[in-house]
Amino acid sequence: MLRSDHVTSAACVVFGICVFAMSTDLPTGAWSMPGAGLFPKLLGAFIIGFGFLLLIRARDSVPFADIDWKDLPHALRVAVITAVAIACYETGGFILTMALMMFAFLVGAERKNVFRAALYSAGVTVLTYFLFTVALKTPLEQGLLKF
Repeated sequence: MLRSDHVTSAACVVFGICVFAMSTDLPTGAWSMPGAGLFPKLLGAFIIGFGFLLLIRARDSVPFADIDWKDLPHALRVAVITAVAIACYETGGFILTMALMMFAFLVGAERKNVFRAALYSAGVTVLTYFLFTVALKTPLEQGLLKF
C-alpha cells in the first residue's frame, strides 16, 4: 500500500539528485578551502540520505489515499508568492522584494492585518538588510532602484 512517506521520500531523493546534478559544474574544493560546489553537493547528499531514512519508516505513516488536502490552497499561495519573489529578486533588489514577499505572505497567505503586516515586513527587511550589509559586510542585491 502506498503511504504518504513513500511519496515524500521519493520526492526528497529526486530533489536531492537534482541539487547534486545542478552543482556538478561548480568546484568542490577541500574542507579547508571549500569551493562553491561543496555545500550544494553536501546538501544534496543529506537530502537523499534523509529521503532514504524516511523510506525506511514509511510503513508507520498514513496511507496516501487518506491524506486531507484542505491545506493545498494555502500551500499553493505560498509557492506562488515565493516563485514571484525569486523571479523579481534581481530586478527589485533585496529590500523591495523581501518586504513585498513578506507582506504578501502575511496578507495573502496568512490573512493578517494589512497595517501590521506592512509595519512588520518593513521592519524585518530593514533590520535584515543592515545586519547583512553593516555587521556581516555582505553585499545584497540592489536592483534597478539602487537601494
